[in-house]
Amino acid sequence: MTLLAAAAAAQTGNPSYVYGPTPPPTPTPKPRIYKVQPPVPLAEREVLIQGVKQMKEGPWYRLRGGSQVQTNSFLLKADDIDYNEDTGDVQARGNVYLQHFENGEELWADRAEYNLDDEAGKFWNVHGEAHLKVPVRPALLTTTSPFYFQGKWAERLKEKYILHDGFITDCKMPSPWWKLRGPKFVIIPDDHAIGYRSIFLMRHVPLFYFPAIYKPLGEEPRRSGFLTPNIGNSSQRGQMFGEGFYWAINRSYDILYRAQYFTERGFAHSVNISADPLQNTKITAEIYGVNDREHQGGLTVQAHLISDLPDGFYARGDINYLSSYLFRQAWTESYSEAISSEVHSTGFLAKPFQYYSLTFVFQRLENFQSLTPNDKIVIRKLPDIEFNARDHLIWQGVPIWLSWEASSGLLSRGELDYRTANFVERTDLYPRLTSSLQWKGFSLVPSVAARETFWGESETQTPNAVQILSKDLNRTAGEVDVDLRLPSLFRVYKPPKWMGDKLKHVIEAGATYKYVTGVNDFRSAILFDATEIFSNTNQVELWITNRLYAKRGDNVQEVLSWDVRQDRYFDPTFGGVVTPGWCGTPTCRNVVSSSIDLTAYDFLDGPRSYSPVVSTLRMSPMPGVSAEWRADFDPLNDKLTADSFVLYYYFKKIYGLSIGQDSLRYDPVLEGSANQVTGGFHFGSDTRRGWNAGVTALYDLHFDTLRDVMSQVTYNTDCCGLSVQYGKWNVGVRFDTVFRLSLSIANIGSFGTLRKQEQMF
Repeated sequence: MTLLAAAAAAQTGNPSYVYGPTPPPTPTPKPRIYKVQPPVPLAEREVLIQGVKQMKEGPWYRLRGGSQVQTNSFLLKADDIDYNEDTGDVQARGNVYLQHFENGEELWADRAEYNLDDEAGKFWNVHGEAHLKVPVRPALLTTTSPFYFQGKWAERLKEKYILHDGFITDCKMPSPWWKLRGPKFVIIPDDHAIGYRSIFLMRHVPLFYFPAIYKPLGEEPRRSGFLTPNIGNSSQRGQMFGEGFYWAINRSYDILYRAQYFTERGFAHSVNISADPLQNTKITAEIYGVNDREHQGGLTVQAHLISDLPDGFYARGDINYLSSYLFRQAWTESYSEAISSEVHSTGFLAKPFQYYSLTFVFQRLENFQSLTPNDKIVIRKLPDIEFNARDHLIWQGVPIWLSWEASSGLLSRGELDYRTANFVERTDLYPRLTSSLQWKGFSLVPSVAARETFWGESETQTPNAVQILSKDLNRTAGEVDVDLRLPSLFRVYKPPKWMGDKLKHVIEAGATYKYVTGVNDFRSAILFDATEIFSNTNQVELWITNRLYAKRGDNVQEVLSWDVRQDRYFDPTFGGVVTPGWCGTPTCRNVVSSSIDLTAYDFLDGPRSYSPVVSTLRMSPMPGVSAEWRADFDPLNDKLTADSFVLYYYFKKIYGLSIGQDSLRYDPVLEGSANQVTGGFHFGSDTRRGWNAGVTALYDLHFDTLRDVMSQVTYNTDCCGLSVQYGKWNVGVRFDTVFRLSLSIANIGSFGTLRKQEQMF
């Protein structure tokens, strides 16, 4: 619902914006068509009249009993009808029924006066039904019931209907869940509808009063105007009162502004911008700022760009700005965002060729280290030019493939302790030759590569500080990789009936040898990205994978996989990089590409000859059930250093259960200890009829604290739904209790403080 001329919330519900990789385009559903076939096909100005008794008095036809008048656009029935063939006037009395063939509209009245030529008339004690051409959209509560209207009298003027002293609803009659009652409604099919001085009633309880309320009915449902006011409550922020304005500038640009006043904290402002400045170009942006009396306010900006340009070029961009980490923790509505200290912005212009790609990258990476102002790391690329080639044969018939990665750009890095120049040159060339040999199920893929990297500045590290040097750094390295895969072993079994018709067990195993030399100034390179953690190594990775496939009819599905792998390091110091005491303490945190490629958790606190054993177990034994367990077991410490477990259960697409646990047991030099348990349960969905409910929770066992709990109850009728959400936060500076409410109207949208992106299911 919206106020006068505000179409945004009414048509789409509360606006939401999704940032990140662009999902595949969703086909636009075709609108429902309710066109009715006339009982008797007629020419454009032809009129068919019928009645049990027919009399003619000059131009007047007097039809009595079972009377009707039909044209090519509508059918009018009544007990008695008088029709003037000269003027086109029609007077109908008793059980009046009017049906328009084009949109399927139907009217019932006690008495009617209508003119066929002007297509205008009046109806007394009227009620009727009208079908809206509403496309089905995700998360929109829909109903097949038409809109029902009733009034003391109504008039039709060409394509306009005016209903006086009545109500409208799309609920099933005679006891609708909701009604919008008012003294006057103006309806233009396929364009818009306006109600004046209207009261919204749930059952018989008045909830809202609208001086004027607007509903778009056309294919482009965008109009400027004020949004429905909303209210809310927070234990930390106090009572909330909000209002917004939607400005449809033209068919390519629109702006949505919302203001919220929190009684305990002050004003919050948000601006949403949507623009299509060029063909195949879409820009969306959201700006959110708070004037906080508790000095925890700030500003955040998120923008997304998609553009397909001429000559095969395309541009993509994600812009994110955060004024302070304190502001995020105090004002975000997402737990996952509240604990995220990263704010990354990336934009690129690219063109793919047959084997090559050219990309111009603009990037700003910001990692907040604490709540202290300016305690953050900022890395910029302005710009970085990449020219890459995927594997392609050098000579036809010779199994040797050439590929390369090449980049050159201007970078910078800044943090509290030091700052580089604004534009540090870095050029990286990384060509590779690869071959492939196959023999009786054995697969051998050797490759050789060279890497040349140049930096315009370098650094020197001491236990107490890092110093930036204006001295150039040039690094030349060589690399040899050999990937060996053994023939797969398999056996077919007759499984229990609940697992399927057949069960196939497959064992895969292999080894990857990697040798890198020439990286002799590892700690002299300024850390910008993964290029700088490229290090010397002499290692082999051994892995084995067990898989179970179940055949159920014609469907074959992997029901279990267990992958186990470990690295053996013949150079425990990685060319002198991992040495005790280099950071001023007995153990130091080391990050090199070899460890990053194996596991997401750090384990290099000193020289070592082998890595932890990394295990990944996935199970999906039956439809609706899936589980995953990841674990790092360190033989050096004889314990599990990191593990995570998650279980999902879905039944009939209605019931859902999830349980998860994450823990870290590393030395504090590497990773802080952590142990968290998550769980959730839901029944139903956001559009399912009847009762729907859900709850999620995250408990921190390490700190013995309930971090986040959220519960939601939704009840959907045949035409509307009410959602109530209640939750608590305990993260960072946020100790808050939240309460959200949303009312959904079928085929129209929703309004309230519970937005679509905050729904639990």
